[in-house]
Amino acid sequence: MFYCMNRQKTWRFIGVLSAAALLLVAGLWAKPDTNLQNAITVSNHEWGLSFQEENQPPVPNLSAEELAPYDAYYYYPQQGQKKLYLTFDAGYENGNMPAILDALKKHNAPAAFFVVGPYIKENPDLVKRMAEEGHVVGNHTWHHPNMTKKSQQEFEQELKQVEEIYQQTVGSPMKKFYRPPEGKFSDENLSWAKSLGYKTVFWSLAYVDWNVDAQPSKEKAFEKLLPRTHDGAVVLLHSTSSTNAQIMDELLTKWEEMGYSFASVEELGS
Repeated sequence: MFYCMNRQKTWRFIGVLSAAALLLVAGLWAKPDTNLQNAITVSNHEWGLSFQEENQPPVPNLSAEELAPYDAYYYYPQQGQKKLYLTFDAGYENGNMPAILDALKKHNAPAAFFVVGPYIKENPDLVKRMAEEGHVVGNHTWHHPNMTKKSQQEFEQELKQVEEIYQQTVGSPMKKFYRPPEGKFSDENLSWAKSLGYKTVFWSLAYVDWNVDAQPSKEKAFEKLLPRTHDGAVVLLHSTSSTNAQIMDELLTKWEEMGYSFASVEELGS
């Protein structure tokens, strides 16, 4: 009996040791990869807006106060002034940019063009024209990835590659304005951008213009944009939109008739 009891205890003891060993091994295998841990944070966001009142600023999922410590902006009202900040995302060129630039030039309206690296490489003359005509050429990363999945080193590389090809193409340094691809970002991303000297630019006015296979009519575009226009709006439009190219002159005229003027994103935070 004594032997049996000891044997049972022995096997229990061995079982405990085995379980502990398995847990230890599992723990070692489950240990987070350092690079992955740096790349993925629990504070990820996707920029979103809720338009609630006509010609009033929308309600964002992060407030201006939450963004301010990172030099990040989505709208910028100034007392007694009705200003709009025009921005365009340019992932590729499909023939609409010249008409957009012509309209902006006609109205003396500065804009910011957030371009990816290949856009600069493939369209150097258009990028040079943007710079020559007083527009900001902003950084939209090289590959247009989900930046919340990037380590700090990868994040910085995405931006620096664009800076380098811009410098080679235009002959002057790129101005430090950044827009996260797809509006996806983390608190760390904002901090990393700021450490590189960038202001992050979101938006407070946009509409569904990016689907080149289902472009809105002129009437639909005005129906969406004009009631949402508000003081200090950062306007997001896509340069790939044929509708935007067709309506740009008339749209700028309508905004001017509403009492708005156009200002550069370089004023943000000034």
